[in-house]
Amino acid sequence: MSFTLEGPVLEGTRVRLEPLDHRHAADLAVAAEEDRSSYRFTWVPRAAEVEAYVDAQLSRAATGQLAPYAQIEQVSGRAVGATGFLDPRLWPTEDGGLCAIEVGYTWLAASAQGTGLNTEAKYLLFRHAFERWDVARVDLKTDARNGRSRAAIEGVGARFEGVLRNWSRSWAPGEDGRLRDSAIFSVTAAEWPGCRAALEARLARGAGAASERAPADH
Repeated sequence: MSFTLEGPVLEGTRVRLEPLDHRHAADLAVAAEEDRSSYRFTWVPRAAEVEAYVDAQLSRAATGQLAPYAQIEQVSGRAVGATGFLDPRLWPTEDGGLCAIEVGYTWLAASAQGTGLNTEAKYLLFRHAFERWDVARVDLKTDARNGRSRAAIEGVGARFEGVLRNWSRSWAPGEDGRLRDSAIFSVTAAEWPGCRAALEARLARGAGAASERAPADH
């Protein structure tokens, strides 16, 4: 296997994606305690859980299955959320190049929603995956009940592929130990040029509401 999952710094005008580190914990603790009413179908750490959350994400990163990021708001320099690359899939060939990658573990503070950060973060992640790693597809998923998140994912150009029943753990409060249905989306390499042009146009005129409605997915 020749591919190693590593996430370099990705720089935009609204957001900078930095590899997640404990130096981001204080900001993330503040971000996580803003209005939490939109976190109905996902788990976002409480302030007291952020250090353990960072530890857990870094432990996953050590397995080669996750490259976690802090989302840094450029105007303030504060960490206002998180995201990441995860679950790399390799071509079944001797050189083992990357075939597909998922974007997930995404959440944003309430104050960062509707500002264009989500749109630009997805643009930076997609661009890196398609143009640096030459992937065939980027996957995204969310709880099938989360209409806001589904609209946000479609708003950044991903295509809905269907719902996989009892596909993964439910993160909804009060549903510990239960499985959820997951809505699956993707962008393929053939679709990326059009998706890129649409995202760049959206960013140039200010992100539309559709891609900014939901602060969390995975």
